[in-house]
Amino acid sequence: MKIDFILPDIGEGIVECELVEWQITEGQEIKEDQSVADVMTDKALVEITSMYTGRISKLYYAKGEIAKVHQPLFEIEVADDKEEEQSETSQQNYALTDTVKATQWEATPDEPSSASSNNGKAVASPAVRRLARECGVDIHQITGSGKNGRVYKEDIEQHQSLPDSILSDIAKPIQEAIPLSVVAGANQNRVEPITGIKAIMAKQMLDSVKRIPHFTYAEELDVTHLEEFRAQLKPEFAAQGAKLSMMPFIMKALALTLPEFPILNSRVNEDCTEITYLYDINIGMAADTPLGLLVPNVKKVQTLSLLEVALEVNRLAEAARSGKLKPDEMKGASISVSNIGVIGGTVATPIINPPEVAIMAMGRIQTQPRFNDKGEVEARKIMHVSWSGDHRIIDGATMARFCNKWKSYVENPISMLTQLR
Repeated sequence: MKIDFILPDIGEGIVECELVEWQITEGQEIKEDQSVADVMTDKALVEITSMYTGRISKLYYAKGEIAKVHQPLFEIEVADDKEEEQSETSQQNYALTDTVKATQWEATPDEPSSASSNNGKAVASPAVRRLARECGVDIHQITGSGKNGRVYKEDIEQHQSLPDSILSDIAKPIQEAIPLSVVAGANQNRVEPITGIKAIMAKQMLDSVKRIPHFTYAEELDVTHLEEFRAQLKPEFAAQGAKLSMMPFIMKALALTLPEFPILNSRVNEDCTEITYLYDINIGMAADTPLGLLVPNVKKVQTLSLLEVALEVNRLAEAARSGKLKPDEMKGASISVSNIGVIGGTVATPIINPPEVAIMAMGRIQTQPRFNDKGEVEARKIMHVSWSGDHRIIDGATMARFCNKWKSYVENPISMLTQLR
């Protein structure tokens, strides 16, 4: 008999998503818990798995189209003994929702690490996890044969009967999201839909410019000492698994400065009649990814060491590039930093990411001639930064004082270290 597979509620109030890629084709035989499609929400790339074993008889969407939540995604022909399961639609949808969420979140936070997935945690559906528990098997010790190391029932069965050396070769690398470009012939104009993350960015930035009166403040920083200090610390951080860029220093300097200027770490309500001052300092970091601009944020920077900030920056950057950011990692930022300098350019006019009230863009570090205290010319490492503020609640003088204080920490890293806890 043929039944429709209903695209479940993915959460966060999402009502539609973009069909990035089918992992199956019409006429193909598939098994329960097999990956069938990748869909893109405005938050993350989500893998959809099947609740049934059978043959695919129809795909309702083409790659690149917008699929509707709670509407059929594909049709599958299953054995008659699945009829009872079909009648329990609500129960299936509930279980399927759990499956999708398990895929998106990859594992519950309190589960131990494993080498079977890209983030060190086992990826499996609730049904497979239950089977592992019933068999007395530690699922985190199994190398999954599915995409991103996803563990299937067969993997558990083989794990119990075959040597580990055979299973260890099954894992597959992370598959990058395939661009949805429509390739035209040579010497022709090309029209592409703006979808996914790029569509969200377009809407949010337009809303920001319309609603928030921006002003920009630029400053020049001498980061010669900071660059020397960073070079000294890099080997030690590398030994602990962290790539030390400028960003952790920038963030820690912000965490030291913002308590003195709480208006920069606040948000206002829709009609700007109320200000909420934030206690935690969650700093967003703009990431240029194949999917578009993503801005995850490092939580509670004021409580983290420099090493902890570096590790978190590294982790979020990798998650952004692979499209595996969790929704919570994209929400709750206090203030954002964009490092355009890694690509080029010195000055920008960054657009505020609501509900934040300020954003900063770091320019490229250049070696420039500057006068020292003796009037002599010497080579210095110079970086320009550009701040944009919400002019409804922040004035230019406040921004200038804030920037000067923050600049003093960045230019004198030793003084910053004396303030770190």
